[in-house]
Amino acid sequence: MQQHILSAILFFIPFIAISQTDKFHSSFVENFADSTSHYFRYGSTGNKTEFKYKLGVNSLTEAEAQILSFKIDPLDSAGAGLGPEIISKCFTHFGTYAARLKVPQTRAIQPNVGAVVGFFTYHVDSLHGLSEIDFEWLLADPTIIYIGTWTGHSGALRRVGRTINLAKGIIYHTVYRENDTGIRTPLSGRQNQPDTIAAIADFDASAKFYTYGFDWYADRIRWWIIHPTTDEKIVLWDYQGSTRGVPQHPTLYRMNFWHTDAWPVETNAHAIEKPLQPYELEVDWMSYEPFKSGSK
Repeated sequence: MQQHILSAILFFIPFIAISQTDKFHSSFVENFADSTSHYFRYGSTGNKTEFKYKLGVNSLTEAEAQILSFKIDPLDSAGAGLGPEIISKCFTHFGTYAARLKVPQTRAIQPNVGAVVGFFTYHVDSLHGLSEIDFEWLLADPTIIYIGTWTGHSGALRRVGRTINLAKGIIYHTVYRENDTGIRTPLSGRQNQPDTIAAIADFDASAKFYTYGFDWYADRIRWWIIHPTTDEKIVLWDYQGSTRGVPQHPTLYRMNFWHTDAWPVETNAHAIEKPLQPYELEVDWMSYEPFKSGSK
């Protein structure tokens, strides 16, 4: 999420400390085949339109798949959380997170749409601040992936992030930044690995399903994608060498889809238009596997 949006959201979200009695998820795979979920609850704070959220829907992309369907409501206001969103019922922590999804195809219909798909963790703790790790896609250019973390307290949030054009094999930015001081520092060395990335031919997150994931350790986070033809795990960013920017406290596991009127995609500065249609995000499954003590 972008800094200005986060600051506004954090102002209104009550800080809730995690007590020893709070429940944590064990490993799971949610395949969204049923009309309800054992692991997630619906959490949109926007319009209560029924079409925004459905489980057990037949995919229009893969006939054999039953999916979580998120449809954006053109009447929803801009802002993270106002569109459809699911939130884990219990906390998660260090471990492997993965999802198979297809973002909406909008460029032929509305090339300047301002819409974001987020696959991420997010929780605010009164003692530690924000714990967030994310994958994000802006629909105006689904060849680009935004990955990173947010940590710290409201008004003094910290971001480590990388922006990748996976179709072209371009890493646009790998940076650390502070939203209160304006500091923005390119990362290098072990915090910038790999420092180059090979293109995945014809990559387009809206063209078909891809599997994405991240491994969250106490001192390292590794984001990856499964190659669509070789099934190889391709590392997009292996951030290590510093604990700065690595969340330490438990969080909640989420997926959302929302309108942004202030964050254009890297390749199109005009892409902040309100969605004109109820574009559909398809999520085949989401999984979580907590690490055993000492895992690396």
